Amino acid sequence: MGLSRLAALHGVATSYSPSPDVTVSVPDDTVIAVLAALGVDAGTPADVRKCLAAAESRSRLLPPTVVVWAGEPLPPALAGLPPGSTVTVEPEPSDLPGHPAGRPPAPLSMRARAAAPAAPVASPGEAAPEAVPAPEAPPAPGEAPAWWIPPPHGVHRVHVRTPDNRRATATLVAAPPRVPQPPEGTHGFLVQLYSLLSARSWGMGDLGDLADLAVWAGRSVGSGFVQVNPLHAAVPGKPTDPSPYRPSSRRFPDPVHLHVESIPEYGHVRDRATLDDLRQDAAALSEAVLNKGALIDRDAVWELKRQALELVAQVPLTPGRRADYCDFLAEQGQALEDHGLWCALAEVHGPDWHTWPEALRDPRSPGTARARSELLDRVDFHCRLAWLTATQLAAAQRSAEDAGMAVGIVHDLAVGVHPAGADTWSQQEAFAHGMSVGAPPDAFNARGQDWGLPPWRPDVLAATGYAAYRGLLRGLLAHAGALRIDHVMGLFRLWWVPEGRPPTDGTYVAYDAEAMLAVLVLEAHRAGTSVVGEDLGTVAPGVREALARRGVLGTSVLWFERDWEGDGRPLAPEKWRRDCLATATTHDLPSTAARLTGDHVTLRHRLGLLTRSLEEELTADLTDTAEWLALLARLRMLPEGDGDEEAAVRAVHRFLRRTPARMAGVWLPDTVGDRRPQNLPGTWDQYPNWRLPIADAEGHPVTLEEITASPRLHALMEVLRPRKPRTAPPGERRP
Repeated sequence: MGLSRLAALHGVATSYSPSPDVTVSVPDDTVIAVLAALGVDAGTPADVRKCLAAAESRSRLLPPTVVVWAGEPLPPALAGLPPGSTVTVEPEPSDLPGHPAGRPPAPLSMRARAAAPAAPVASPGEAAPEAVPAPEAPPAPGEAPAWWIPPPHGVHRVHVRTPDNRRATATLVAAPPRVPQPPEGTHGFLVQLYSLLSARSWGMGDLGDLADLAVWAGRSVGSGFVQVNPLHAAVPGKPTDPSPYRPSSRRFPDPVHLHVESIPEYGHVRDRATLDDLRQDAAALSEAVLNKGALIDRDAVWELKRQALELVAQVPLTPGRRADYCDFLAEQGQALEDHGLWCALAEVHGPDWHTWPEALRDPRSPGTARARSELLDRVDFHCRLAWLTATQLAAAQRSAEDAGMAVGIVHDLAVGVHPAGADTWSQQEAFAHGMSVGAPPDAFNARGQDWGLPPWRPDVLAATGYAAYRGLLRGLLAHAGALRIDHVMGLFRLWWVPEGRPPTDGTYVAYDAEAMLAVLVLEAHRAGTSVVGEDLGTVAPGVREALARRGVLGTSVLWFERDWEGDGRPLAPEKWRRDCLATATTHDLPSTAARLTGDHVTLRHRLGLLTRSLEEELTADLTDTAEWLALLARLRMLPEGDGDEEAAVRAVHRFLRRTPARMAGVWLPDTVGDRRPQNLPGTWDQYPNWRLPIADAEGHPVTLEEITASPRLHALMEVLRPRKPRTAPPGERRP
């Protein structure tokens, strides 16, 4: 009983429900291990009693982080302060991104006249500044007390002093109620950028290809967005982990995505012969992928680009470029310097910082400080690469906007980072070491999942005002039209698996969803970006409703949209939710052509992934597909009838267009009939995950130029293009 109470105080679940009518108890050993990762010793009953007594005796006047939503009631932490308490809000510095430089936000004008830098707000039950009378009765539902003067949107510090002289200070996140929304009926493409090779690529798709795709899509087919895979920095190595969802750092992008020739200094490199040799080698890489059956080789691409970039880095920056780079360094601060140093140290000591000399495992040690000085040139090189990549990300978004895209580039935030990468080294205190994020057993995977990603500690996030989370979001949103959040349920809770144990022995750990959402909404509001949450699979009650309330769109995939609470049949288009990104598939699922033909079942059979016989799986799959095709036929979306694969793909997207979904996404490989999934969950070396170029229906890789010229693509996009109203001839009245 004591262990359960202690776990509850720290947000650690002692049971979970894989289905509404089933409750599974979490092993005590798991609970003890998770508490230990949170700095709580529960190894013995005596330890439990001691920690429980200490936790229950602590009385905090304020939690570490307090959230206030514009136009909504104050949280209990503030609304329930003792009468006569003094509340002072210290405004966020005005030189942060999103604020006009050199002056505080306008809403602080009344406060600013009080005391600088702090701004006294008022005392509950007493007269507020500007002679606002104390309330004579509790505020009406939905209203803040009269003594409260709402601060501007931002991350402030709030100080409280009670009449009996108790004091408390906390981070105050003042957030708008919702994130910006995309225009209704926006359609666009989903693509794994590495898979999109153009005639000029260096063996994999790059940011030049992304900008080109965005311009073409916006101008030629009226698309409003292009969604890409996470472009986070990868852990170097041979071979590099190809998964974009297990990066070294989520804060900074990977320079492997650079289009080298677009860097202004490229044209001034003196050693043209070496550059020409590198370009020829890069062309050979692309030729092998496009015409010789080779897989995308990220390591080979990076080796060529690294050599070229080192030549480019020898070219002095012009005064204007130097000023821009210095501004970037100042804006990114310590986080960028740490990232650059980790990259430099990894070149010397290998990519796993746990194996480095002990003095270098601590980013703040004297030994690391000496290494920072000794490796200054390499640190600067990696910082410059981050800057160059950021400038090309910004250029891609500008290109999308200039092409008329309503949203532009939709970036992807992975759920976590590699345990040996830059983020876990530079932010060690923020991660729960010895733990991994995953998923509990469910109907789709009886063994559960372990993703090998160390989770953030919720207690450290709260104590630091979510600084790491804020910095991460600010960096990602700087050059985005929208952000997709992988496994968005992680804002509420994550399944922690102790190291060395199976996923079945994990448990849920809760996060302060109110604070996580408030920071997300605030940063998205500042950047003017929309947010899409990947909420597929098991979702706790209330999560989708909480996300929708804050304007975070969900993700709806056609094959999963059934009337699960009714007859289980495919869900009619008008019954789909409005606030979502609707798609036919994702990078983890079969392409639409493979789904329609059953090719995905035979692929999984060939790899030994089926849990039933091939005949049973094919029968079940055929039944599922037939139900959808029958619905499409009843809705007159399949006039061509059965047996026409391209027509069926168009009908599926015609259906998506009929739903009320705000956004509709087209998996770019679907436009040319690609059969192969980009990632096949449950496989590692059995399948070339994350290394396939986009291919046509016959499996032959196709370039960006061939994709955009494809008649199949243009026929598909016609079903998504908004219909222009007919212009009435002279003398004729329009209906």
